[in-house]
Amino acid sequence: MSKPSFWQPTADTQLGADPRLRAPSAQRNRDAILAVLHDVLPQSGRVLEIASGSGEHAVHFARALPDLTFQPSDPSPDAVASIAAWTRESGLGNILPPVVVDATALHWPVESADAILCINMIHIAPWAAAEGLFRQAGRLLKRGQPLYLYGPYRRPGRPLEPGNAVFDESLRSRDPAWGLRDSDAVAALGAANGFGTPEIVEMPANNLSVIFRKS
Repeated sequence: MSKPSFWQPTADTQLGADPRLRAPSAQRNRDAILAVLHDVLPQSGRVLEIASGSGEHAVHFARALPDLTFQPSDPSPDAVASIAAWTRESGLGNILPPVVVDATALHWPVESADAILCINMIHIAPWAAAEGLFRQAGRLLKRGQPLYLYGPYRRPGRPLEPGNAVFDESLRSRDPAWGLRDSDAVAALGAANGFGTPEIVEMPANNLSVIFRKS
């Protein structure tokens, strides 16, 4: 049985026979994320992206950071086809062919990475996906190497922003296993897998960049 996609684009994100999917959120947040990645990613090496979705982020980051090699991945066949199409259209040589990765799987078809990115996944996936992400990141990354997460979070001692509260309710109505994650629970998951206390960067639209480094 095929694995469900963590990112489920609606029909209007795809144009006719063009396999390239379009995620409006990627257009909105890509430059803000890139500004943080300039200070987070190594100068060279391989960057594994988990849950790449449409592939638009991978192309944008690869174009801006030509000394890095990007390895996109996704569990969805439609997403993998979209990533491959965006990569072909870009003409960039520093994006590897996409691979199928289910974050919850005990084994990933990836043996090395110098950094890992995961954008807008852990709230649109069961908690087992976050557990798998940290488990595998703990295996792949070496001391000091980053695991970068982006998305909305619940934060201790702060009321949930109205927009995020509506979004959280919408996610849980689609799947009770989805929803905004508590930042302390995510930090604890990182600590359990060999990561230090995360650096948190405030982002537009009540999102966060959460940057873990392997201890």
